[in-house]
Amino acid sequence: MGVIVTGGAGFIGSHLVDALVGRGEEVTVIDNLSTGDTGNIRSHIDSGAIRFIQEDLLGDGWQDSFAGADRVFHIAADPDVRASASNPQRVYEQNVTATVRVLEAMHRNDVPEIVFTSTSTVYGEAEIIPTPEEYTPMEPISIYGGSKLACEAMISAYAYTYSMKSWVFRFANIIGQRSNHGVIWDFIHKLLENPDELEILGDGKQVKSYFSVDACVEAVLFAVSHSDSTFNCFNIGSDDWIDVTSLAEIVVAEMGLSGVEFHYTGGDRGWVGDVPRMQLSVERLRSLGWQPGIGSRESVRDAARALIRELGIDLGSGPREDA
Repeated sequence: MGVIVTGGAGFIGSHLVDALVGRGEEVTVIDNLSTGDTGNIRSHIDSGAIRFIQEDLLGDGWQDSFAGADRVFHIAADPDVRASASNPQRVYEQNVTATVRVLEAMHRNDVPEIVFTSTSTVYGEAEIIPTPEEYTPMEPISIYGGSKLACEAMISAYAYTYSMKSWVFRFANIIGQRSNHGVIWDFIHKLLENPDELEILGDGKQVKSYFSVDACVEAVLFAVSHSDSTFNCFNIGSDDWIDVTSLAEIVVAEMGLSGVEFHYTGGDRGWVGDVPRMQLSVERLRSLGWQPGIGSRESVRDAARALIRELGIDLGSGPREDA
């Protein structure tokens, strides 16, 4: 199968590329490297296992690469929920406009299938937790969440109008190796600057679901191979959640630190658009035979260890076994 991966040099995209190459797929990666890094897929580029195209989806020159493709994994996006409030126009262009341009390139080149990575933030502050895919009303409270919901609507419209097949995945907080933003990344870098104190946004009582990027990619590929409707929508995440203070304690322990004082900025959320309570129902995907396999706490610990290794941090006495 010939597949396109937009954003394939980024965090989730590069892990997906690893999996697709491992399956023997013919992979073309399109990435403008605004947040991605060719280092994430360097071995595949050097070996000739993939074709890499450095282009911006808002520009031109990449559309012809869609000719003959069987499926597009559209991962490229502006991923920063917190920063989306400061530049909504950029988020709209990078997420919504870029998605429509991908859909139009698919239509013109007769590409029949699209897989799209959405987000739990499309639900806003859901009153039902764990939140199922059929939850309404969909009322995002962040610019990022609103942009992703708009993308979902356009994918549905193109799929039904032009007889495509589509898969939309609403992710919990996906974490792990190669991540370059998010709460774990923030905590590690704050502690590198000051190992005695850690600022935690909000009151630390926010509870959310976290899920390993490798398990996430496995879930995506499982769902695509086990569902076949015009518009398929699935939540992906763990069966549990963890509060921010407990997450911070894991990061501190994995860095081999002790006696760190936590300071809270206050309020029930960390920033404008932050959803203080989030856990997704994964029963729809489970009904196909999938199981999460890993929980939030283990995902956080694994992600912290992976980022610490990537940064080459000297752990000193090393992580505590009771973390």
